[in-house]
Amino acid sequence: MQKHPMTKDGADKLQVELQRLKKEERPRITQAIADAREHGDLKENAEYHAAREQQGFIEARIKHLEGVLSHAQIIDVASLNANGKIVFGATVKLLNLDTDGEVIYRIVGNEESDLKQNKISINSPIARALIGKEEGEEVVVQAPSGEIDYEILEVSYV
Repeated sequence: MQKHPMTKDGADKLQVELQRLKKEERPRITQAIADAREHGDLKENAEYHAAREQQGFIEARIKHLEGVLSHAQIIDVASLNANGKIVFGATVKLLNLDTDGEVIYRIVGNEESDLKQNKISINSPIARALIGKEEGEEVVVQAPSGEIDYEILEVSYV
């Protein structure tokens, strides 16, 4: 069974979501189904059908999270000694050499990637181009929109 890398922070967040779903959402939806059943004919009971649909989503999410966490290889980035090289979990400050714009990315696992928070998947074109490189190096990223040239300004392991 293949393990998938995940930061400790990402695993903790998924664990919190899993516990919330099991301890809060699951009992709430079970009660909503019981309440809807008391209203009689289930064929025409919209509340019952909505609650059952929501129950399906919750149970699917619980199963998904349990699967992800059971196959996670949790990596504590702060304890890594990568000697300045970009590795999984590193935070990287880049300079786009074409636009002079700076961007900061953290390289994380697939389940925790979120571009709005500048967390990119280890499998993304940018992360693949950066892995193994060091501060001061230039990299060319093969992006869907074409090649992007970056200079690595800073690498940290937070």
